Amino acid sequence: MAGGDPRILELVRERCALVADGSSLVRIDPDVVAPFAARLAAEGHGRPDEPPDPWLATAGDPEHRAGLVLTLDAVNFGSGYHPVVTKRPGMSGAVSMATAWRDHVERTGLDADALGRLTGADARQIFGQPADGGPVDELMERFATALADLGALVTRNHDGSFLELVAAADGTAAGLVAVLDQLPSFHDVADWHGVAVPLYKRAQLAAADLARAFGGTGPGRFTDLDRLTAFADNLVPHVLRVDGVLRYDDDLAASIDAGELLAPGSVAETEIRAVGVHAVELLCAELAASGHPTTPQELDYVLWFRGGAPRYKAIPRHRARSVFY
Repeated sequence: MAGGDPRILELVRERCALVADGSSLVRIDPDVVAPFAARLAAEGHGRPDEPPDPWLATAGDPEHRAGLVLTLDAVNFGSGYHPVVTKRPGMSGAVSMATAWRDHVERTGLDADALGRLTGADARQIFGQPADGGPVDELMERFATALADLGALVTRNHDGSFLELVAAADGTAAGLVAVLDQLPSFHDVADWHGVAVPLYKRAQLAAADLARAFGGTGPGRFTDLDRLTAFADNLVPHVLRVDGVLRYDDDLAASIDAGELLAPGSVAETEIRAVGVHAVELLCAELAASGHPTTPQELDYVLWFRGGAPRYKAIPRHRARSVFY
């Protein structure tokens, strides 16, 4: 499958629907979709007052802003490691990592060539993680590789300019997915029983984050932004499971509830992510039919913030040590 396919966002939808139709471990409860959509509509889509967003970049000149968005999205993964990383007081693992990177960039600035030389030892210092000879070191090496690969791509193909990388997308989110798909940590395509299932969580999120950073103008203007799918991670499916939209196989549910890690790219992990994406599509259709239209991107934000409530935190969500979320 070519990352440059202009229909890539539609292919994400089609393949996720295919997985949902044939899934053996994760199913959508059709009797819950409409009532849950009505509940979201009654709650104004259920989006709470938002805390400060460490992934939002609105300051600095355009080059700096684009670079901050892309580098933040380059390390916006590691949820499977968060139980063991050192967190900042009062912050989740994800927010701790994003805040640490922002602090580093504020101190040192952003230079693609220097980024391309980043090492695991550098990452441990930047993100405030002591060496453990185990999963934390593994995550820091993965962060360093993701950032170094991005820096090398920007230096090699885009004259050292993050804005030039964004310009190569030709104003479409699908185009940005194609550009970022050159990087291994953005090549988010699962193999499900021999079928390639593109999910592209972070590549799609990069388009959404650039749009927010630039107010939908200039480098943040993407003509197909409304075609983004939900961002396939482990929190949105968890919310849908807790609220009854998703039903997990009993053994899978017991494994997750026991805190056992899922293998990245496994059938179970792929079905959770892909069926979650399709469930958001069905909820958007229900909301539109009832006069409350929204996009999958917006509904993803709704569900993601919803997942911060105590009732969702009280139940384990699935964890996988993946570079994709």
